[in-house]
Amino acid sequence: MDAPRTTKDRAKSLRRQMSLPEVLLWKAIKGRKLNGLAFRKQHPLGPYVLDFYCDAKRLAVEVDGGSHSFGDRPARDQRRDAWLLANGVTTLRLSASLILDDVDDATRAILAYVEDEAGSASRRRAEWAATPSVSALARRSTSPSTGLRPGGGSGVTE
Repeated sequence: MDAPRTTKDRAKSLRRQMSLPEVLLWKAIKGRKLNGLAFRKQHPLGPYVLDFYCDAKRLAVEVDGGSHSFGDRPARDQRRDAWLLANGVTTLRLSASLILDDVDDATRAILAYVEDEAGSASRRRAEWAATPSVSALARRSTSPSTGLRPGGGSGVTE
């Protein structure tokens, strides 16, 4: 997905004005240092500039300072996250204080999130593969009186 010229220009400017937590995290993840994952900093996507973005995982990592807890900021963050999710991008929000306290904890949090998402996707794929198709259900023998397969249940999940 492309971004408007104004968003691209804002991203370029933000790359030169990163906060200390953003700089620390960038140093820890740039150059595929985090399990070979490539991240981009201040990446424009649609109307937004993402602090960090991993295209392979469709993951935005946002560094949230104290201002994200006040005023209309939580609602704005929620709208932004919803827009990103609707466009296939998940958002992981890390507090700036976590990064300042221990950047290694922050990178472990990103890695744990990525691994958990991969595990969830694998479980979903395995569940989908294990779910019989409608045509497979039609081929199975059913009890004439109940329409249920042996062992109970129709095999159709909702």
